[in-house]
Amino acid sequence: MDPLIHSNANRDYQSVETSALAPLPVGEQAKEQILNTLDNRKFSTYHVKAILVSGVGFFTDAYDLFIINMVVPMIGYAYYNGHMSVLDQTLLKGSAVIGTFIGQILFGILGDVFGRKKVYGISLLLMIIGALSSCVSASTVRGVGVVGFVCFWRLTLGVGIGGDYPLSAVITSEYASKHSRGRMIAAVFSFQGFGNLFAAIVSLVVLLCFKGAIRADPLNVDYVWRICLGLGIVPAVITVYFRAQLPETPRFVMDVERNVAQASIDVRAVTGSAGGAAVHEDQQQQQQQNNEPQQGGPPKPSWSDFRAHFGKWENFKVIFGTASCWFLLDIAFYGLNLNQSIILDKIGWGAKDTSDVYDHLFALAVGNAIVNILGNVPGYWFTVAFVDKMGRRKIQFMGFAILTIVFVILASGYQQIRDNSVWLFIALYCIAQFFFNFGPNATTFIVPGEVFPTRYRSTGHGISAASGKLGAIIASYGFGPIADMKNGVRNLIAALAVVMLLGFLCTILIPETKGASLEELNGEKPIDSRRRRDDA
Repeated sequence: MDPLIHSNANRDYQSVETSALAPLPVGEQAKEQILNTLDNRKFSTYHVKAILVSGVGFFTDAYDLFIINMVVPMIGYAYYNGHMSVLDQTLLKGSAVIGTFIGQILFGILGDVFGRKKVYGISLLLMIIGALSSCVSASTVRGVGVVGFVCFWRLTLGVGIGGDYPLSAVITSEYASKHSRGRMIAAVFSFQGFGNLFAAIVSLVVLLCFKGAIRADPLNVDYVWRICLGLGIVPAVITVYFRAQLPETPRFVMDVERNVAQASIDVRAVTGSAGGAAVHEDQQQQQQQNNEPQQGGPPKPSWSDFRAHFGKWENFKVIFGTASCWFLLDIAFYGLNLNQSIILDKIGWGAKDTSDVYDHLFALAVGNAIVNILGNVPGYWFTVAFVDKMGRRKIQFMGFAILTIVFVILASGYQQIRDNSVWLFIALYCIAQFFFNFGPNATTFIVPGEVFPTRYRSTGHGISAASGKLGAIIASYGFGPIADMKNGVRNLIAALAVVMLLGFLCTILIPETKGASLEELNGEKPIDSRRRRDDA
């Protein structure tokens, strides 16, 4: 039986032969042993399984978010004769982002109140309902049109996607060792790149399957966008069972539920380590009845404690730093990625005759695939390889700096590059995508999962992520109308250069988390002197 998946199937199980195991004192000594087991355990199969369970959800998130980039022109051809209004395009692209903003705050808070496990599956169910319903949306004879229905169901989808951000990051962070935590969280986030790439590949494959039908009747593209949206359900459905079986994280069980004994049993079941030695039944019952914090332990979560904690400058500047960096990053990242098809059109990529529905859509799908293969996916995996060597701050500083330079080059030479070498534009654009992901797009996700105390870790990550989505909302609703103006794309890219420079400056506020335990980062334990020397 797989220990990671099934260790929580019977929460109060008596199947563990506690009588054969040495009893572990309930209290700070037991907690210290559990934390040492989690922090110092070598990378193993249970880490891989945790990455896969969380990562497949992120794959689904990215697919569902970015497939709209190809779906919007398809709906335009099917329902608007290729001339969908900018407002309708903007609503379709922005509805899921608004839902994501809501979900990040909502599930971030719920994850700290009810536990990560209890609400993890709910976010996935919302994604399934939203994706399934959006792909069967249609216009009524009178009243709401297809755009209205798709927007509503993608808003629902977005709420589920939003929940995935804080929960996936926090669950991965709280199970990881301090030496591989950055790689683990980055690996989970890297599935976003595969989801984005898969969206482009699915578009290509489905278009190829309907090539003859679309050439015979362009309205057959109506089947294509529905299939593209509907396929996002498949990985989500596969993941439901495995998420339901994930155990609650030991850190939440110890610090919030105040059940050190149960955390000890869970760690042993998951890792098979003696550090998670089982506790005698009478000790477990005693711990379950005792809901008071251990001496010197963290206070109980409450609104007054939340205000007191983040009311201190040293704590407030961290959440302000993570939130502001993510806000600035997502203005650029979502502004470009949700509107990649518009950019490809504006620079003259692919089919020149947009009246040929199949050729135009196929060229857009190819362009999106190229950008993902050359830029997005490699960038994520460079972060996985180097995040625990270079550190989060260095990668984030580097990413924001290079993005600023690339956008200055693209903006200042936009006209000449577009008119003389589309491939040069694509190359620079791919470099930007690479350093988004080997840069702030990855690190803004990683750091909030590390720097906050267990009792507010999910909430802190949710607030930071929601700040990012606020930037994404601004970008998704502002990009299209501005891009349609004279020199609109050039002016937007110039503005993004300024935004990336601000992100570089805000990175000063976030701490380096490389090599430190979560308890060291939130002040419950002193930082190891060796780490201080390494980071000096």
